[in-house]
Amino acid sequence: MTSVKEQEAIRKLMVFLQEWDSAHKVARSRILDNFIKSNDGKTEPELELEFSQGASLFLARLTAWLRMTYTYSTCLNRLLKSVGIFLSAASGRRYLTEFLEIGGVSILLEILGLNHLKEEDKRESVKLLHLVADAGRKYKELICESYGVRSLAKFLATSKSAEAQEDAQVLLDSLGRGNPKYQNQVYKGLIAVLPCASPRAQQLALQTLRVMQGLPSPPAIQLLKALMAHEVRPALLKGLVALLTPPRKKAFTFCNKTAKDPTALCLREPMLVYIQQAAAAKVIGVLAKESAEVAEELIQLEVVHGLMVAVGNLDYVASQRHASISLEYFVHTFPIVEECVKKALGHTLFQRFMDSPETWYTKLDPVQAEELASNTVDIPRDIARMQ
Repeated sequence: MTSVKEQEAIRKLMVFLQEWDSAHKVARSRILDNFIKSNDGKTEPELELEFSQGASLFLARLTAWLRMTYTYSTCLNRLLKSVGIFLSAASGRRYLTEFLEIGGVSILLEILGLNHLKEEDKRESVKLLHLVADAGRKYKELICESYGVRSLAKFLATSKSAEAQEDAQVLLDSLGRGNPKYQNQVYKGLIAVLPCASPRAQQLALQTLRVMQGLPSPPAIQLLKALMAHEVRPALLKGLVALLTPPRKKAFTFCNKTAKDPTALCLREPMLVYIQQAAAAKVIGVLAKESAEVAEELIQLEVVHGLMVAVGNLDYVASQRHASISLEYFVHTFPIVEECVKKALGHTLFQRFMDSPETWYTKLDPVQAEELASNTVDIPRDIARMQ
C-alpha cells in the first residue's frame, strides 16, 4: 500500500496534469516558464522525484502539443526548451526513447525548413538534435536517415544568424564523426553549402571539411574527382591549397604519460593540421594529374608555394613525401614551375630533388627546410595559363 505522503504526491501530480490539460495558450506558457526555471539541469531521478515517478506523463503531453502546434509557433521556444530538459537529463535515456517514438527527429528537422519560424526557435531545434546525436552512433544514423544532413546543410546556408550557423556546423561535424555509414553523406552536404551566398556559411563548411579530410580514403578521393566537374570546384581547390600552409605553431604535443613521468618513453602525435597538410598534398597531386585545367587552376592558387612549404615541414615526414611527389609533377609538366622552383632551391638542391623526389627531403638540414617553409615563390596567373 502507498503511504499518505506518496498518495499526496500522486494527487498533486494529477492536479498539475489536469491543470495543463485544461489550460489555454497563456496559462500553458506560464506553466512552461515555471517548469524551465525549476528543473533546468536536473537528472532523471530528480525529475521523477519532482513528478512522483510520473515525469513521462508530462513529457508525453509536451510532445503531443509540439506535434500539433510546431507549424504555427505556439510557445514553440519554451516548448522546445522544456523537451530539452528531459533529453539532457543525466540517466534519462528513456525520455529520449519516448521522444523518438512520436517522431521527434522528423519534427525537429521540419522546424528547420519552415521559413516563417523564428531563428531562435530553429536554434533550439538544432540543440535538441545535437542531444539526440550525442546519444550514440545509432541516433546519428537516425538523423541522417531522416534527411537530416540535407536539412542542416540548407539551414547552415540560409540562416541569417551567425550563432545558428555555428550550431548547425557543430552538429554536422558531430554527424560526420563516429558515423561511418553516413560520413560521405555529411561530406557531400558540406560541399553543397560552398556555393551559397553566405561567406560565413562557406567558411564554417570549409572548416568542417578540413577536419573531416584527414588522410583521404580511396572513396574520398573518388568523390573529390567527381566534384571537379561541378561548380564547387574553385572553392574545393582553394580549400585544399590553404591546407598546405597551416599556422606555424608547435608541431607536437606530449601524451599524458610523459607529462606524469618525464622518464617514460612515449610517442608524440602530430598536430591535426599536419595530417591535413599531408592529405591535401596527396589529393592535389591526384587531381592535377587527372586534369591539366585543374592543374593550371591550382598553380594560379599558388599551390607551388604551398607544396614547398609542406616539403619544408621537418615535423611531419608524410607532408614532405606527398608534397614532394606532387611538386615533381608540376615541375615536369610546367616549364615556368620548373624555372621558379629551380631558382628557389638553387642548382644543387634542385638536382637532388629531380634525381630522387621521394627521398631527397630526408637529407634537408634545418636551414634548407626553413628556406622552403618561408619561400616566396609566386607564379603570375597569366603566365600559368599560357603554360
